[in-house]
Amino acid sequence: MAKVLGLGGIFFKANNPEKLAEWYRDYLGFDLSFPTGVSFNLEDLPQRGYQVWGSFKADTEYFLPSNKPFMFNLMVDNLEEIRAELEEKGCEVLAETESSEFGHFGWILDPEGNKVELWQPPAS
Repeated sequence: MAKVLGLGGIFFKANNPEKLAEWYRDYLGFDLSFPTGVSFNLEDLPQRGYQVWGSFKADTEYFLPSNKPFMFNLMVDNLEEIRAELEEKGCEVLAETESSEFGHFGWILDPEGNKVELWQPPAS
């Protein structure tokens, strides 16, 4: 049987795709490969990182304060540093952080109210 090899992309609707892409470029350093998106080089990912596809129950509160039915998770190399940089730029950085055996987590909201989970994988 054929099998899925990993995530091929995340695609979503935006009120202003160009403006939102520019925000991700300016705030998170996305190298826009095409007008409103980025293609990440898998060779740049740490070996301890991985891709996840997961569903949540319809009544989850995990995506709050966003009212969207989805959340982005972006792998970062230094959670505290990127949180400080984003806060300095005026990004809405949520106060809560979390650490577990899965790594370190923090959250932001983009200009369209999408919740973005910033994930620093564990060191080992």
